[in-house]
Amino acid sequence: MIKTSTKAFIGEHCESTASGTLLNHIGIELSEALIFGLGQGLGFIIWDMKCLNLPFIGGRIRPELLTRNLCRNLGLHLDIRETSSARKAWQNVRAEIDRGIPVGLKLDCYHLEYFSNKIHFAAHYVAMTGYDEKYAYLVDTRQQGSQQKVLLENLAAARSEKGPMASKNLSYTIAGEKPQLSTPLICRAISENAADYLNPPIKNIGYKGILKTAQAVPGWLDRVKEPAEELGLMAVFMEKAGTGGALFRNFYRDFLGEACQLTGLDKFAAGHDQFKIIAGKWNQVADCLEQAGRTRNRKYLEQGSLLLQEIALLEKDAMEKLL
Repeated sequence: MIKTSTKAFIGEHCESTASGTLLNHIGIELSEALIFGLGQGLGFIIWDMKCLNLPFIGGRIRPELLTRNLCRNLGLHLDIRETSSARKAWQNVRAEIDRGIPVGLKLDCYHLEYFSNKIHFAAHYVAMTGYDEKYAYLVDTRQQGSQQKVLLENLAAARSEKGPMASKNLSYTIAGEKPQLSTPLICRAISENAADYLNPPIKNIGYKGILKTAQAVPGWLDRVKEPAEELGLMAVFMEKAGTGGALFRNFYRDFLGEACQLTGLDKFAAGHDQFKIIAGKWNQVADCLEQAGRTRNRKYLEQGSLLLQEIALLEKDAMEKLL
């Protein structure tokens, strides 16, 4: 067996868990909230795909961008590799592990045998810390048991899967020295995240996307065959599927609290208080979806729509102040 001496990062979200593990290896230990905030992770998207009965709802920026932002802000070297060759993909990973360096992987969790809920999601992240003749050894989220092993052939299938958000056997490593979390660094990450959030390229993204979702929600009962299952699953995804709760708003709330402690700036304390309210309203939206599915009563979707309208205005105001 070949294994690196890497301390596993215990996290809720897959990309921050994988990248946090790689940071641990080079002596940089950050909270998950700091990883998310310094990675400028807060966002929103609603995407209606033909293959889904209900739209995809996301509460963060697109995959990979969080780690790219994080490494840029911390002055770290990020080496990302992609290839359509399964042989080359394995060589890329094995060479780093043999040197004692853990590797981040983007893959489709459908093929990982320790996942009990078999759905295709090709933007899942793990950190690979070792291998032997049969298995790869991975660090995954707390919900998945943190440290796992997967058959090498299943790992290869997961890495090469095609579909929405898939990449070509993407792997990455992080190198560099421990940075100082200065006030300018933190301010830049917050202001850039706010600017991106407030100026979405299309109306599906940011606070405009939340308003669009508010308009769509009342009709969702008409789109599903199994309301309890499908609306209930959306509620679970918002609260428990690696989001840290409240569709990633808990992470950003806690990040602003840490930013206030690190910088002493009252503006971040005010932002923390605002996102505490916002996170609570996202919890209520998830509850409305769950109750609508269980009772098939449209009034809960109408309540959820009103909450989303409030959230859009609250987040727009909070980000304008942070900007």
